[in-house]
Amino acid sequence: VQLQASGGGLVQAGGSLSLSCRFSGRTFVRYGLGWFRQAPGKEREFVAAINWSDSHTYYGDSVKGRFTISRDNTKNTVYLLMNSMKPEDTAVYYCAADWSFRNPYSDYQYWGQGTQVTVSS
Repeated sequence: VQLQASGGGLVQAGGSLSLSCRFSGRTFVRYGLGWFRQAPGKEREFVAAINWSDSHTYYGDSVKGRFTISRDNTKNTVYLLMNSMKPEDTAVYYCAADWSFRNPYSDYQYWGQGTQVTVSS
C-alpha cells in the first residue's frame, strides 16, 4: 500500500485548507483511513478517521467541529477539510490506512510521507 498526501501549505488563522491522500496498491474500499499530525517537539496526535463500510467518522477533540474527513472510493482518495484554522494546528499531517480498523484512533498498518501545514497568527 502506498499513500501520497498533498495539499499542505501556509494559511492564516481563521482560514481553510484541504488535504488529500491518494491510496494505491490494494483495494481502497476495504481500508479504514485516518489523519494524524505531529508538531515539533510533540507526540503524534490523532486528527480524524473514516471507516470503509459506512463512512462513519471519528475526530480528535481539538479538531471536532472544524475539520471534516471524507473519502471518494472512485478516486481512491481521502480528504481532510480544515476550517477555522488556528496556529496550534501547525504540524506535519500524515494519512494512514488500516485493513482491520480495530482502533481508528491509533493502530494503522500503512503511513504516508506527511505534508506540512503552517497556520500563521
